[in-house]
Formats: sequence, structure tokens, C-alpha cells
Amino acid sequence: MQQLRFNSTPTQKPGLAFLLLAGLMFITVITPAQEKKRVDILNAGSLETSTAIANAQRWLDNVIIKHENILMYCDSAYTYEGSNRVDAFGHVHINQADTLHLYARKIFYDGDRSFAQAIHDVRLEKKEITLYSDTLDYDMNLNIGYYDCGGKIVDSTNTLTSKVGQYYLNEDMVHFTDSVVGFNDKYTLNSEDIKYNTKTEIIYFSSATTIRDSSNTLYAEEGWYNTLTGDADLNKAPRIYNDTQFLKAEQITFNKTTGDTHALGNVFLEDYENRSIVQGQKVDYNEQTEMALVTDSAVFISYNQTDSLYLHADTLRTMPDTIEGENIVNAYYGVRFYRSDIQGVCDSMIYFTKDSVVELHVNPVLWSGIQQLSAENIKMIQHSNAPNELRLYNNSFIISEQDTGMFDQIKGKNMVGYVKNGKLDYIDVDGNGQTLYYAREKEEIIGLNRAESSNISIRFQDGKIHKIAFQKKPEGELNPLEKVTDNNKKLSNFNWQIELRPVSKDDIFRKTEKKESAPEESEKGKAKSPSKVE
Repeated sequence: MQQLRFNSTPTQKPGLAFLLLAGLMFITVITPAQEKKRVDILNAGSLETSTAIANAQRWLDNVIIKHENILMYCDSAYTYEGSNRVDAFGHVHINQADTLHLYARKIFYDGDRSFAQAIHDVRLEKKEITLYSDTLDYDMNLNIGYYDCGGKIVDSTNTLTSKVGQYYLNEDMVHFTDSVVGFNDKYTLNSEDIKYNTKTEIIYFSSATTIRDSSNTLYAEEGWYNTLTGDADLNKAPRIYNDTQFLKAEQITFNKTTGDTHALGNVFLEDYENRSIVQGQKVDYNEQTEMALVTDSAVFISYNQTDSLYLHADTLRTMPDTIEGENIVNAYYGVRFYRSDIQGVCDSMIYFTKDSVVELHVNPVLWSGIQQLSAENIKMIQHSNAPNELRLYNNSFIISEQDTGMFDQIKGKNMVGYVKNGKLDYIDVDGNGQTLYYAREKEEIIGLNRAESSNISIRFQDGKIHKIAFQKKPEGELNPLEKVTDNNKKLSNFNWQIELRPVSKDDIFRKTEKKESAPEESEKGKAKSPSKVE
């Protein structure tokens, strides 16, 4: 092997030998018939020529090479006559137009195609963004970097890794596929296919993606996530959940700063602590205030080990109460609910989840067994170790159909009743008490009994009036069946509304019109939100 040595540094003027050699390279690498820009050797400590590698020159020691807008620095390099190929080794650094820097232990550069393959300890830098990989193919015409053996992007905010990646530098976009992981101190992301905008720091995904932040886990198969703000738009099979709540829909948008969540299409929101579920086609929820507004096919479900309450209304609003651990559910307009032991309708309802207290307002009607209960306002209290309690306020009325066209009736100002095993057990009537019930002798109806007293206590058995106790001497009479007429078999304001009764959990969506006249104008279409009735 013939060896030629010379010394030159970037800060020193090249000697005569270097100038002659550079001229020789210009002649041998680029002929006048070619239109390619040449690869220029700006500096090297020595040159070796070899007969073993045809048309090859080996440059050693502090090598600096220039080609078009590229400067290449390395410990050693091979150049080849008749082409713009460079094989660079040892601390290789490519500087492209002072805007991009590529580092590796070795780089195979093809200047004719403006293509570089970097191998081992690869680092591609653009401003504050760095790509790390063991192997990287870089198209300098298109400014696209590719890796398929594992890589990592790090910027001022995020770190993202994957097995396969394409970095589109002109578009400030990185496409990660296969075992994608992204994280910073606020979140962790796992996916199989995402695109990351290095300028906006927004992640776009089109496969199953899970994002965990300080308070929630977000999942979707399509959408975007802002790594700076925590905002997200989840568009395919989305869900958001934590230890206490679970939300899914067809589309969910989430604002981390304000806590606002908007869910559309088959929305399902479950509160584990309050054992409740909210469903609808549109839900607006705020994570910070814990308030939810549900419209379009709104449903509220309160569940426990023994039974569940299913409720539908035009609008549902849930919010935390002043009592820790309790939520308030407000239902407005066209309220219908079903539970196996009790059903009801009204125009406005308030439900206190922790106390299991339900307040019904504006034309409320309840059914329990064969009894229909109505008043201006009704309060239901569910006890865990005692009979459930019913309180009826103002113009209270209880009706039960004993046979076709035969109704037992109880009327008064206010009433307190107790339900055991899904059946009305007894009632206390407070003020203006009136009863009209069919008297029996050995289960045979013998007449219609009418009695009045200011305060009455009534005990039921199998849905029938079994015993009556009057606080004051009653006024009344017993009419034999043959003397019962349409005029004396109903108390005033009698209104049997069985057609309104929900008969199943699916029947809560049925629209029915009441036979009675509409309420006063002051109550029409207005959802009151009074405090708990005392």
C-alpha cells in the first residue's frame, strides 16, 4: 500500500501538497460531463490510497467534508472516485444548513441521492428536539428520518419511544408505530400508532391508546391529546375513568384546565361511590365541580344489592351536596321512574343519594302494590334497617282498586306511610282525614264504609285496609252494596291515573298525557329545586 501523509487543520492555511491533492480529487471525482456537485475534502490529517478497494481514498484525523449545504466531521472517511459517496467513521457529525445535526459512530452518505444511513449511537437534533436511535435512514431531499429498530424523541416537554418511527422534519411531525410510549411528569401514554406534532406538542392517535394523568385514565382508538394542557378529543370507543367514576360515549372532549367534559352519543357515566349511573345522548360534566347536565334520553339509575331505581326525565342535573359524600340529582320535566316496589311520575324531582331521599314536586303520583298515592309534594325516604317511609304534603290522596270499579280511598291534608317488603303497611293521616273503603266479612264485600276524622291511623294487609284507628270519634256510615251508586262511591277530587304508571324499567320512556287539567301557569314547565321538605 502506498501512503501519502500531510498535515492541515481548519484554522491553518493548507500546504501545497493539500492544494494539489484537492485539485486531484476534483478531477477524479467529478468530470466536466457530470452535473453533480462535488464532495469537497476541507481538512484531513492524512490520506491513504489502497489497491485493495478500487477507486477508494481513506482520509484520517480530523476529517472535514463539504457537500452542497452539508458539512461532515469524522475521525476517518472513505471517498470514491466517480461518485459522491462517503463512508464516515468515528464521532461522525453532519451539519445541514446550521439547522439540523446528525451524530453517529458511522454514517454511510450518498451525496448523489442526498441520503444518509447512520449507525450506532445515532442522534438527530433540530432545535430543542432530539431523536435517538441505533440506526437511522435520513432522506436529506425530503428531510425525513426513518428507524425500525427502536427510537426515541425527546423535546423540552415530552419523551416518546417506539420500535418504528418516521420523523418528517419539514412538517414538524413524527409518526410512531409499534409499542409506542410517551410520557412527561404529567402523563403516560401507551399506543401502537400515533403522530406527534413537535411544534404544538399535540399527539394524534388512530389505534387503541391509553393516557394516564394525575387523576384520570383516558382511552380511545382515535383522537388527539395536548401534552401541554392535558386537553383531549376522543372520537372512537372513548372512555375516561378513575377510582370513583367511569365515563364512556361515542365522542368525548376533555378540557383539563377547566375540568369540562362534553360527551355525545350513548353516554354512560357511573359513580361508584354513590352507586349511580347516568345515561343519555348528551352529557356535560365538570370534574372540578362534579356537576353533570344530561339531556336527550336522559336516564338516572340508583343501584344496590337488592333493587335499582330507573328514572327518566327531559333533563338531569347532578351536583355534590354540602354533606360530604352526597350527591344531589335534579330531574326536570316529564319525570318517570320505576323500581320493583314503587313507581312514580311528576314534573320535578330531587334525589339525595347518601340519604336515599327522593322529593317529588308538581303533580306527583306514586304507585306501590295496588295503591296509588298523590299529593302536592311527596317525599320518599329509604331506610336500610327499617320500613321505607312516604310523606305526603297537602291534598294527600291514596286510592287502591279492590275490584273492577271498586276503590278504597283515603284522603287528608298530610300523610306519613311505611312500606314493608314492597307493600304499603300503614298510614297516619294528619288533618281532614276521610276514608271510603269496602267492608268485608270473611273476604266477602258487604258494603261501602265512609268515615271522617281529623287524624286517622290505617293498617293494611295484602293491599287492603285491615284496621282503622280514629283519634277522634268518627263521623260515617256503612252503605250496603245495593245502595252504592256512582255519586257516593268516590271522594271529592278522586283521580285514578293508572294509565300513567310505569310498568317496567323500559317503560320510563313512554310518553303519556294526564287526563286532568294542566297546572296553574306559575307551575307550568317550571322545575322547582326546593330544599328538603321538612
